[in-house]
Amino acid sequence: MDMKRDYYEDVQLFTSPVVIFWFSALIGALYLFPLFAGNYYVYVANYIAINIIVAAGLNLLVGYTGQISLGHAGFFAIGAYGTIILMIKAGFPFLLALPCAAFIAACFGFLLGLPALRLEGPYLAIATLGFGLTITQIIGRIEFFGGREGLHAPDITIGPWVLDTDKEFYYLLITLTILLLFFMRNLIKTRAGRAFIAIRDADIAAQTMGVNILYYKTLAFAVSAFYAGIAGGLFAFVLKFIEPEIFTLMMSIMFLAMVVVGGLGSMMGPIVGATLLCWLDLKLRNILDIPYVGEWLEQLSRHWFSITGVSNIQYIVFGSIMIAIVLFEPLGLYGIWIRTKKYWRTWPF
Repeated sequence: MDMKRDYYEDVQLFTSPVVIFWFSALIGALYLFPLFAGNYYVYVANYIAINIIVAAGLNLLVGYTGQISLGHAGFFAIGAYGTIILMIKAGFPFLLALPCAAFIAACFGFLLGLPALRLEGPYLAIATLGFGLTITQIIGRIEFFGGREGLHAPDITIGPWVLDTDKEFYYLLITLTILLLFFMRNLIKTRAGRAFIAIRDADIAAQTMGVNILYYKTLAFAVSAFYAGIAGGLFAFVLKFIEPEIFTLMMSIMFLAMVVVGGLGSMMGPIVGATLLCWLDLKLRNILDIPYVGEWLEQLSRHWFSITGVSNIQYIVFGSIMIAIVLFEPLGLYGIWIRTKKYWRTWPF
């Protein structure tokens, strides 16, 4: 096992030339991807990248700070509606409207973080759940936000460029995703990141050591909500249209499932968790079109259940994955990666 002897070894981004090579190859592959992929696969990549941003922010709150949230669909909705409203009503350009809407979501996250000082576990989960449900109900009843009819996203214009296709939007989205992941990785290595981890492990001991619990718990909620707001604003322009019914409780549960399945308290966890569950989500929506499996499920449903329930099979799959992760690999997919890496490092001994 490599032993770190200096603080800068912990914060440096690249630990060896091999890491630099594979990182450069990954970045090159990401930017060349739209040149060889069809429009549908570019859309899937955009969908996955947006969920990676949300999962990275939620991982800061759940994985590093130990606070549970079932209301991130509310922050997601604030970012989506805020970005479109600022562009349509206030005339903001996209690159200004997006961070402003995310900052509004962060302010709501800060306010929601205040009850976290006295609530823990299921009580905090219920409080955040109530927030998420309340936000969507309020948005749906105010005509300024389009009411139940929703809002159409305007065209994105950045200087002389108009991003009106999925492939053009992909380059902006993947760039923002990489930058936000870099920021999150560096944040975890700072004094604030160590304070988050101390609160997660033992908040009373952390407070005894001088960690400001009030500041860091509310900061974790604000940063996590900011990431959800950024992702929500980007999501609105992937769909081109938003309505309150999109931002449901199931969306918040999916965000939490991405973090748990990928691996709590790791940078790789949200990435692989969001990638897997987003891909499954899109595939299982048309599960009857899958060869052999679709035919078998249709016959099973017609004989024993209702064919209308087949559309909910994805939730059964997601629940089964969650149960399997909790029972067999609490560290999620990241834990599987760690064990695989250790095995090959010691092979064949």
